[in-house]
Order: sequence, then C-alpha cells, then structure tokens
Amino acid sequence: MDLFDYAADYTQSKPLAERMRPSTLDDFIGQEKIIGKNSLLRRAITADKLGSCIFYGPPGCGKTTLANIIASQTDAVCVKLNAVTSGVSDAKQVIEEAKNTLKMYGKKTYLLLDECHRWNKAQSDSVLQGIENGDILFIGSTTENPFTSMTKAIISRCRVFEFSRLKDTDIILGLKKAVADKEKGLGRFNLKVDDDAYTLWGWAANGDLRTALNALELAALTTTPDKDGLIHITKEDAGQSIQRKALSYDESMYYDMISAFIKSMRGSDSNAALYWATRLLEGGCDPLLICRRVMIHAAEDVGLADPRALVVATSAMQAFERIGLPEGKIPLCEAIIYVAEAPKSNSVVEAIAEAEDAVKNCKKESVPIYLRDPNYKSEKISGYKYPHSYGGWVEQQYLPDDVKDRKIYNPTDHGFEKTIQERQAKRAKGENFCIEEDKNKWELLL
Repeated sequence: MDLFDYAADYTQSKPLAERMRPSTLDDFIGQEKIIGKNSLLRRAITADKLGSCIFYGPPGCGKTTLANIIASQTDAVCVKLNAVTSGVSDAKQVIEEAKNTLKMYGKKTYLLLDECHRWNKAQSDSVLQGIENGDILFIGSTTENPFTSMTKAIISRCRVFEFSRLKDTDIILGLKKAVADKEKGLGRFNLKVDDDAYTLWGWAANGDLRTALNALELAALTTTPDKDGLIHITKEDAGQSIQRKALSYDESMYYDMISAFIKSMRGSDSNAALYWATRLLEGGCDPLLICRRVMIHAAEDVGLADPRALVVATSAMQAFERIGLPEGKIPLCEAIIYVAEAPKSNSVVEAIAEAEDAVKNCKKESVPIYLRDPNYKSEKISGYKYPHSYGGWVEQQYLPDDVKDRKIYNPTDHGFEKTIQERQAKRAKGENFCIEEDKNKWELLL
C-alpha cells in the first residue's frame, strides 16, 4: 500500500457523517432562511465581509459545517478549538499566531470554537481584545442559547444566527446524496434503500442529519447482502439502525393520532388522552413530542383557569428527560391526566390576538407622560402613582390614549380565572382588591 492508498483508506475510515460534510455553500443542506441565495449571511460570506459571529441551534443542523465552509472559502488561516478541551492559554496562543500571520502574510485567522457556551468568563475574556482589534475572526457554534449561556461581552461583539432543525425532506436529501456518492459516501456499495426507510430516518432523526447518516451507515454495514450481492435496506432495518421501531402506522395515521391526542386533552377526556399517547409511544413516536404537546396544551387550552397546569407539564418533561423510558412514562402520564382534567380557558390565546390587533390599530402611540422612563429625560417626569404606596393597587391609566378603553384580556369564570374576573370587577369599581383580599385572609386566620 502506497501513500495515496493509505490516504484514501484513512478517509473511508472516518464516519459517513464526517465524510459527507458539505465543502461549499451550494452543497449545504437546509437553513434556507439564513443561508438562502439572497440572505445577509450568504452575501457576507461570498463577499468575504463576515465578521465574528455565533451559530446556535440543535445538534446536526449544520452549524460546524457552515463554519468550516466559511473558513475554507476565504484566503485565511483556520484554527479549530473545542471549548471542552481548550483554555485561556490555547486562545492566547491562537491570537498571538494570528497577529504574526496578519503582519507577515496579510492573512486573517478564523478561530472556530465548537461548544462555545462551555467557556467560562475568564476564557471568554481572553479573546475579547483579539476580536475587537480584528486580530482574529471568531465563529462559535453551540446548542445552547448564547444570550443566556455566554458572557454579554462576547455577544455584543458577535452577530448571532439561529439555526433551526432540518426538515424531514432535508434529511432525506442528505441521505440520498450519501447513497449516491461514490467518492465519499456509500456509492461503491450495491445498495438499495426502500422509500419508507428514508421516510422513517427523516422522521426519527428529529432534524439531526448526523444521526440519520450514522443510522444509514450502520444499516449498510450490518445488513447481509443477498445472493446477488445486493444490500437491501427495508423500513424494519432502518428502525433497528436508529434504535426506533418502524412505525406501526402510516404518516397520515400518525398525524391523525396526534390530533386525536390533542383534542382528547382539550375535551377533558383523560382516558382517551392516555390511550392515544400510549398508542403513539407504542408506534415509535418520540416521547418528547408528546411532552411538548402537553406543555403547549397547558398554556393554550388550560391557561389561567389553572396556572399550575403549565408547571406540572414542564416538570414532567424535565423529569422524563432525566429518567427516560420506561419509568419516564409515570410523570408524563401524570401530567396528561392533570392537564386533561383541569378547567379549560383559551383567554390567553385570545388576549394575544386582541393585543396584536390593538397594536396594529393604535394610531397615536404615545406613552403617558407619568409612565415614561425618567432616567434619560431632560424634563421632569411626575404624576406616576406608585401602587405599593396605595396598598398594592391604585386607579391609573396605563394604555395609550388611543386605546385606553380597549379590553384585551377577558377572563372566563372557569377555575382560577373566576378569581381574576372578580378582581377586575373590583378594580372597575375603583376598589382596592389587594387590601380586601388581605383583610379576608387575616379574618380566616383569626
């Protein structure tokens, strides 16, 4: 084996997902919103005018791949670090070398930092000066929201781009490219993949192309060829390779069952809600999808009729993520029962629509003088009544004059909203409901 054979063999030894990483913008899959033909990001990359930025989004959606494409398409030095294994000394060394490269060769240096949210304040501060002076161009990628997981100093110096999960069609496109590619993919194999296998991978990967490609590679390498040497991957093979059973329902039936589950919760039928949730789980549905639907229902259909419903639903999802199957079904089903049996109100959803309509139709949108921020005004702001000085509430106009009489939130008389309704009625009469409720509590205690 000569050097070239060894290099080719080494390339093929890499995981399929790594081999199939796109190397150009035209090969990049998905994220049309931020990397489409006329998008700001694409224009900036093409013109080589992109400054420091942060890519964040779920795993396998193309963050690291795009960072590599950006670095490779410019005449620049590319240095890759992982925030888990690198520290302050590594960052300082990169910056020092970047300065020298810029002085001697006039070349910029890209610092690609994967899992950038894992850097602490000291590590983040070590690159601030380099970013600000233009010594390096920083591209961080993370699965965490950088606005809450990273230091404000870094965020203020970077443009943030949010990536979304890939669509099923994007996943299937990436898989078919890998099957057809003879150089980097599985094109050298005598491979036949059924359409419903692609469909299952596209659905089960949950927007993560890396997961789907790993499953495809596993299926291709472990499926026994027939007598003609054909490797035939069926839907069942695909289900085993991605550790999800092949769906025991078609796509149309799957969405019908989700609809039945949601409508059963909305209709306060916990028996039916539990049945459809279990049927979905047994058919291979992602349990977290059911968790998310329970959370949405708790906010959308229960709302303020029972504010605890959202707390229960959110806690159930957190518990499921930590426990997993099969025990994770217990808190999940507990939340399904609680939310289904709770009193229902969609007043919050209706309030959102009312608020949006009020904003669109408010012609003279001036903030009442006494509500304005006095900190940066030259004129003296006065007239504001501090509610706590009046026992917790005082009658006062908060809406702009043009919509001052607009009723945006209309509580029902279901559950806790009946209490809210009573409070609103007292305020309409000019009564201080806070003092009255405190008085009633003390009377009950005495």
